[in-house]
Amino acid sequence: MYPTISDLLQDLLGFHFPLPIQTFGFFMALSFAAAYWFTNQELIRKENAGLLLPQTKLMTINKPIEITEYAVHIALYALIGFKLLEMVLDYDALVQNPQAFILSTKGNFLGALVGAAYGYYEKYKEALKLKGKSPSQESVTIKAHEQMGNILALAAVGGILGAKIFHNLENLNEFAANPIEALFSFSGLTFYGGLIVAAVLIIRYTNKNGIAWYHMVDSAAVGLMMAYGIGRIGCHLSGDGDWGIENFAAQPAFISFLPDWFWAYQYPNNVINEGISIPGCVGNHCYMLPNPVFPTPLYEALISIAIALVLWAVRKQFKIAGQLFFTYLICNGMERFLIEKIRVNNNYHLFGLAFTQAELISFALVIAGIIGLWWTKKNAQTNKALILR
Repeated sequence: MYPTISDLLQDLLGFHFPLPIQTFGFFMALSFAAAYWFTNQELIRKENAGLLLPQTKLMTINKPIEITEYAVHIALYALIGFKLLEMVLDYDALVQNPQAFILSTKGNFLGALVGAAYGYYEKYKEALKLKGKSPSQESVTIKAHEQMGNILALAAVGGILGAKIFHNLENLNEFAANPIEALFSFSGLTFYGGLIVAAVLIIRYTNKNGIAWYHMVDSAAVGLMMAYGIGRIGCHLSGDGDWGIENFAAQPAFISFLPDWFWAYQYPNNVINEGISIPGCVGNHCYMLPNPVFPTPLYEALISIAIALVLWAVRKQFKIAGQLFFTYLICNGMERFLIEKIRVNNNYHLFGLAFTQAELISFALVIAGIIGLWWTKKNAQTNKALILR
């Protein structure tokens, strides 16, 4: 496994270059980039098709810079300088544990002073440009895809916050043992928690800014599926604990052409240091699982990316708005529900039934998808806005 990008590059290129980038975090960033690209392309396509019209807003220009803006800007750049200079001076500590370094009080006050001065200078230049100009209001036309920056920010904040909340609800003992680590580590993220919280924030924002919810969710469907698949690559490569149950069965003949680790894997050098010590290994991440398990993140990555590509290929065939998204819910829910049968997870017990949080949510998503397909088809008869031209 490759806890850091440096480990991955060393295996691929044969040399070690220390980088403070964790593999899971890197692929999580890639997943956000993929979601942004696919969603942005769909919004542009809908604009060109006349399904999404530009919005006109009144905006105040030449507004004087207030003292609070100076204060916030100076404080932000002071914090950046405080951390950035210390990162350069103590690069080894940053590489060893980037999260602990960033979240610690460790920093350099000279860097903070330089950062604060630069922050003040930026605002001062902005103030000079406004000198002698009077505030006024102007009508500004904003297209749907031009709001993707705000949408991505909401997705990032809501996604990570929701993923953390749902993960810690599922692992209360782990949270109680080390709340700080549970809250701020890059591992331990529940996708469905992130999906739910981010979806609420984004739909609320887009409805207020002239983008109908059914066009927004359709535009995001493929990107969400692709992002999930890319994120699972990060889970697999880092060995973050999202693996399957123990697997001692012989590899089936029909996949005999694939390497053994595709069927059963012990996740050596996993990022969470789970399992037994690896003989001869020195340093961090020297553990592997005592018994082979199903590499479920790899399966999910392949299935999810395949689903995303199929949805992308057929997206123009949907004639009713919202149905692409509800189809995504069904595909995503079925994929996750089935993979849960061979995943390691905490079980809930209710009415004599044992089920995982993901099974419950994925089942609900399938039901929601089916109801959504029925609802959109029924309402398209009276609501012509749902008909895609």
